[in-house]
Amino acid sequence: MMHFKIPLLSFIFITFIKCVSPQNDFFDEELMLKPLPSNHVYAYFQFTTVWETTKDVTTFQHSHLFPRGLGEIISRHNVDELHLTLTKGLWHYQKWGYPYHDAGPGAEITTWFHKDVKNVDDEWKGLTNALAGLFCASLNFVNPANSVSPEYTFRPTGVVDRPGGVVDSVNSSHLRYSSLPREIVCTENLTPFKKLLPCDSKKGLATLLNSAYIHNTNYHSIGIHFRVICSNAICTKTSLELRQSVSLIYDTVTDVSQDWSIRKFFGMGIRKACPLATLSNIYIDISSNNTNQIYELVPSPSAKIVSLRGGQLNEIAVYDIRSHSSKGIFNIQVLYNTTHTAGLNYPSILYANRYIIGYGQERGSLVTKIYNNYWQTLDIILLESIPWYLPVYLHSVTITCGTKNIIPLAQRYLPGKERKSPYYLEFILRLPPQSVTKFSIEMDYSFLKWQEYPPDANHGFYMGPAIITALLPIARNYTALPLDGSTITSSFNASREGYLVQLRTESLLISLPTPDFSMPYNVICLACTAVALAFGPLHNISTKRLVLKRVEMDWKEKLLSFLMKKIVKPKKKEE
Repeated sequence: MMHFKIPLLSFIFITFIKCVSPQNDFFDEELMLKPLPSNHVYAYFQFTTVWETTKDVTTFQHSHLFPRGLGEIISRHNVDELHLTLTKGLWHYQKWGYPYHDAGPGAEITTWFHKDVKNVDDEWKGLTNALAGLFCASLNFVNPANSVSPEYTFRPTGVVDRPGGVVDSVNSSHLRYSSLPREIVCTENLTPFKKLLPCDSKKGLATLLNSAYIHNTNYHSIGIHFRVICSNAICTKTSLELRQSVSLIYDTVTDVSQDWSIRKFFGMGIRKACPLATLSNIYIDISSNNTNQIYELVPSPSAKIVSLRGGQLNEIAVYDIRSHSSKGIFNIQVLYNTTHTAGLNYPSILYANRYIIGYGQERGSLVTKIYNNYWQTLDIILLESIPWYLPVYLHSVTITCGTKNIIPLAQRYLPGKERKSPYYLEFILRLPPQSVTKFSIEMDYSFLKWQEYPPDANHGFYMGPAIITALLPIARNYTALPLDGSTITSSFNASREGYLVQLRTESLLISLPTPDFSMPYNVICLACTAVALAFGPLHNISTKRLVLKRVEMDWKEKLLSFLMKKIVKPKKKEE
């Protein structure tokens, strides 16, 4: 009888603890599907976990919905804010507008450490190594040689303890930014990403994250965004916010039919919503379907939202997954009434591209072109982080708009050190209206030690993207969340005085002077072959004894020899 009482008492105790200590965290899962004028479809997943608690040493020892593995890393290394993205592909701002979270190709990590951290470099190294193990990425290659602390480009997006209570005081020495443009994003990164979710990939929208379909898109990016936010309007209490995002671009041009559906994009429908989620919605931007009715949604949406934001009017169809959970597998279809059609594309206000000019492997120039399609001037911040093996010359910087030179409003330059730190340039520029501004700087190509070349040295070296930060006056093609918002719903009817964007340019592939690594291999093969061919005969001649062996002739050979002697008689010598 005693054996049955112990489990019963344990069950009663656990139930009592759960009743008297209600959870103060919640989880939301959302999916936005947006047809683009270029006949692409933008799919954006966001999984938001908000925990109403303060960040201290003991916070992450016990957690409910917040992933403990990530929380312990954040607590151990005194992180105030963290942004990590793993991306494959290039986002085309001119065609696709602005994404919810901008990310450059490869891996990017931006971290704000607590103001009391004394040795930021040690915490930075420990953080990147821990995240490398958590997400199976090569973040352990992040080091001071490819990290910078920008002065103007980045600002904390969450609540920060200001030193002395000064609002505008931000110490960039506690900021670290680095990019690994060569990083390859694969299934090994997606699997630990899904394990951080409360329902893993067993329930809810996370079941759609099928690697076979995700990694076959034109663009895919996963992101981890952690910050501290206000719990109320006057910010007397704080909460911890974790946003896990997945951005995808699907191409519908190459298909026979322009119709698309959730099953077509992700290989399956949705069985049930995550039982731990307080919000589980799918949104479809049907703004392009208002006038011509070129496609039809099956089934019909649960509701429709009209969103006016910064002069841009959008209509959103809303599907509540929980209301469809009892109806089996849930699938949304978009059926077009006509053949392939292309929508009207309104170009983005601000976009840029970057390239290298010059010839040979001694020197060249880095060029960044910035396009302003607005009718007024725009103030931007340009960040260039150049590897140490590409020394640049500050006196060669030219910033022009047509034939006019542009003087920066502010600038910051830190020269690089060989194998220790990159070259860092940051400019605040005022772009003329309806203009193309060209930034260029000269650089050299350095010789490296032979141990510093990657295995495929002739492939080249990658340079991370430039970052352009601006505050747009209107929200044309703008989708990002407001700074005070946590979910996609907070971006509806969220007009502000300005709309913050950060653009990433292309990552560049540079060919440095490379030794002929195949030459030693060829010499070794040739030498070994020659030695092998010569060794056998020389060894035989030098070690074997030559002995004359008399061979006995058989009767046929004796007869032939006798006849030959009779026929061919030797001539007598004349005296």
